[in-house]
Amino acid sequence: MRGNINSGPLTVCAAVDENLHSPHRRLIELRIEHADLDGLIDACMPGQPDRELALRRLKKRRLALRDQIARLENQLEPPEPA
Repeated sequence: MRGNINSGPLTVCAAVDENLHSPHRRLIELRIEHADLDGLIDACMPGQPDRELALRRLKKRRLALRDQIARLENQLEPPEPA
């Protein structure tokens, strides 16, 4: 007879799945996306009318990401009391 039933492959898969969806991993993904947007925004040539709308959308998305990052950081590491 085998030992603990919870030490099988399904438990390992559940642990891996949990790590893939952890708040810390999400924070890393948001930071990477924010950095990618920074690069795109810096690469855009301002003053080109056909790209102004796209540039505004990128900046708006970057701000939304920054807000998500800040909220997640506060959830993971609440500020210390004064």
